[in-house]
Amino acid sequence: MIIKQASLDIVCGVTSTLPDTGQPEVAFAGKSNVGKSSLINGLMNRKSLARTSSQPGKTQTINFYHINGEMYLVDLPGYGYAAASEKVKAGWGKMIERYLHTSRNLKAVFLLIDIRHEPSANDRMMYRWILDQGYRPIVIATKLDKIKRSQLQKQIKLIRTALEMEPDGMILPYSAQTKQGREEIWEVIRSLAAPESRCGAENGE
Repeated sequence: MIIKQASLDIVCGVTSTLPDTGQPEVAFAGKSNVGKSSLINGLMNRKSLARTSSQPGKTQTINFYHINGEMYLVDLPGYGYAAASEKVKAGWGKMIERYLHTSRNLKAVFLLIDIRHEPSANDRMMYRWILDQGYRPIVIATKLDKIKRSQLQKQIKLIRTALEMEPDGMILPYSAQTKQGREEIWEVIRSLAAPESRCGAENGE
């Protein structure tokens, strides 16, 4: 995917009115330290458009990144950030739920999981919750460069089993360091951004 233009167009907080962008959107969810900002920067071929930090919980808004004037990558607030208050975390949850319920343009939700570890209780909860919203999450297994090649299939099986994924559920390994997996992810995004496409909608839309 050649990125000619990428910009942070819209930032929505808890009380913001969510936009109707009129263009295809794909959203990214994941816990706070899973490498979501690094992934989005890698997909956009930018170093720091999405803010990365060693301090988890940096994304506390829904951020809409406009790509080539034709679609949006949507960065959802990270979950599982222990230092956040319950009130703040509840606000993020409502914000994400409102977006998933109301967006007319959302084509798919990508869920990021650290490939090195078994999915946490928060990961499993988020996976089921996205399913309950009518989407089949596409898993991106991050930090691919942190494991040996010989461990790949074992770790993918661990993720698939822990999340109780369907046999045809998609897992895409990715490394922010080497960009391995970037083109495969863009291939999926391009297919999803086609008109009338919505991945895994329960009602068959």
